[in-house]
Amino acid sequence: MAPSLLGGAARTRGAVLDLIRAARTVSRVELAARLGLTAPAITQVVRDLIANDLVVEVGHGPSTGGKPPTLLQLNPQARYGVGVHLERNTCVVVVVDLAGSPVSRKTVPGAASMAPQRMLPIVASDIDSLLTASGVDRDKVVGVGLVTYGPQDWPTGLLLTPQPTPEWMGYPVAEQLTEILRLPVRLDNDANAAAIGEYWLGSVDPRSSYGCIYMATGIGGGVVVAGKVYRGSSSNCVEIGHVSLDVDGDPCTCGNRGCLESYAGPPAVIQQALATPELARRLHLDPHRTDVLADFARITTAASAGDPAARALIEQAARYLGHAAVTLTNLFDLDAIVLAGPSFGPAVAMYQRVIQAELDQRWFSRHAHPVRVLPSANGDDAAAIGGAVLVLQNELTWPS
Repeated sequence: MAPSLLGGAARTRGAVLDLIRAARTVSRVELAARLGLTAPAITQVVRDLIANDLVVEVGHGPSTGGKPPTLLQLNPQARYGVGVHLERNTCVVVVVDLAGSPVSRKTVPGAASMAPQRMLPIVASDIDSLLTASGVDRDKVVGVGLVTYGPQDWPTGLLLTPQPTPEWMGYPVAEQLTEILRLPVRLDNDANAAAIGEYWLGSVDPRSSYGCIYMATGIGGGVVVAGKVYRGSSSNCVEIGHVSLDVDGDPCTCGNRGCLESYAGPPAVIQQALATPELARRLHLDPHRTDVLADFARITTAASAGDPAARALIEQAARYLGHAAVTLTNLFDLDAIVLAGPSFGPAVAMYQRVIQAELDQRWFSRHAHPVRVLPSANGDDAAAIGGAVLVLQNELTWPS
């Protein structure tokens, strides 16, 4: 297993490494100025990072009158993380390098019907095969980020929901996968993972506070402040899918009423489409089919192609999401909101436009500063990639 930077001056080393990652290329002089450290202190930290193969020298920058500064850059092949995204319909496994770039990927079908005792050994086998096929040295893998929906007992790695099957409720998924793989496994929320992945890849300002609306079969949310996930008291926060839009609405499985998911979640939109027989016929929707992502993709694809009925459904769902985005922004005073997850798909531009309009009109502090709505830089695999990034970040830049 790859060595960690935890211990000793780990926080300083982590801050330096994170700044090098964010800057792409940077000199020791710039690092010292940005972090308020002395030149000897930066020299020692950089020497340590180079010795651990995490950072490399990549030539010289322009001279300002003296010796040209030596530029530093992250070594992407120095460490790797594995991300596993367990969804209600499927499971995606990715291997990413230290820069957050995907190296290999595999989809594990049938996840929704498997108990954990059967599913986890399959996932472990797929991780091993991906590492072997991509030529990744297992000793350079810092760990596995297993991300899924909540609620979760984050510190102990337990799921607190009977999904995708009842056997998952209270099952020690992180502990069992650690035992099978002999690698550290970290359980986390898929929306949190998708949110931090945007920071790692540099698609948002690293100093900003931003939110993530994550949509797969359900709707989740995450907030990142200055590069760290906001977790609340139990890391089960920002569940915007369960923000109530109608206190007298239909009961939700979470215990609330009139939740956002009941109006704008993919299963709800599919039911709305099925209630329109002509649209359901055109899109070949089957009320008995359980593949939510595939059926919802039929609707978003038709909407983006200009089908009036499909477009009306998606725009209505987007307005509900916009309402939740206003609430999220009012609570956290965000700079941006990222739309991530496979269900935005080909209709992401439509969602982006409608949600942006809702924010521009309704956000409480809209005259103080703008809030941008952005598509994810990680596409459909945002949660899986983010899971791997969370492990890299935890092990290398933010000591516990």
